[in-house]
Amino acid sequence: MKKIYLCILLLFVAFACGRKDNFDATGTFEATEVTVSGQEQGTVLFMNAEEGTMLKRGDTVAVIDTMLLHLTKVQLQSSMKSVERNRPDIPKQIASLQKQIAKQLTERSRILKLLAGNAATTKQLDDVNSEIAVLESQLTAQRSSLENNYSGLDAQSEALAAEIAQINDRISRCVVVAPVDGTILARYIEVGELCTPGKPMFKIADMSDIFLRAYLTSGQLSDLKLGDQVNVTADFGGELHRKYKGRISWISDESEFTPKSIQTKDDRENLVYAVKVAVRNDGYIKLGMYGELQFINVAE
Repeated sequence: MKKIYLCILLLFVAFACGRKDNFDATGTFEATEVTVSGQEQGTVLFMNAEEGTMLKRGDTVAVIDTMLLHLTKVQLQSSMKSVERNRPDIPKQIASLQKQIAKQLTERSRILKLLAGNAATTKQLDDVNSEIAVLESQLTAQRSSLENNYSGLDAQSEALAAEIAQINDRISRCVVVAPVDGTILARYIEVGELCTPGKPMFKIADMSDIFLRAYLTSGQLSDLKLGDQVNVTADFGGELHRKYKGRISWISDESEFTPKSIQTKDDRENLVYAVKVAVRNDGYIKLGMYGELQFINVAE
């Protein structure tokens, strides 16, 4: 009987040793999630954001009604044409005065010749010079007025052009595209609903590059640095596991208490540092899945 009890005890010890945790830290798999919100107000006309849909960056995900923006743009373009029609043709509008001045200059030349032969009077010359001075003053005033009017219309035209550019930008924002390559994780709006600026429309994440978030003590970090390679094991439940190579991509600068999910008092009194381990996903790892981290230098 003693031999039987001894055998049972040895089997129990062997079983316990076999179940000993062979990892340095644990955590859950996460991804960089991007929540895309509406930037314009309008009715959603099209939506291609079924959960699980894989998209490429730039793919059209949703279209918002742009009718009001289009009508505003047409009105601004009409105002722009009106401004262009009212733009003065300065050379044409001052041509008459320039001809009158040229005529008076010719008359003055004629009078000067006559005056040299005593066939004209100085009063005639004075009258011509006075007429030329008046016409030149009128020409200066008219040119200044037309140039000021032209500058004012230029300012109006530039302001309208800026407004049209803004409308074009708003219209382009009504076509919502995928900001990254990734998979749709959640959809928050349906076709026919009213979209408003800031309202979430869908959530997307790049599932090919994910990371395991774990917590390490300062002692564990003494031999680790950014870029170090580690072993990662994804736990699929039961005896199903998959092993991956990972890389330390981020280490928190500040310590914190261990997460509340760790219930033992002793563990929660320890300060730890959050780390992220980048893992290349082969399609099997899912967000929130449990994972184990093992240091390569310790394992080997």
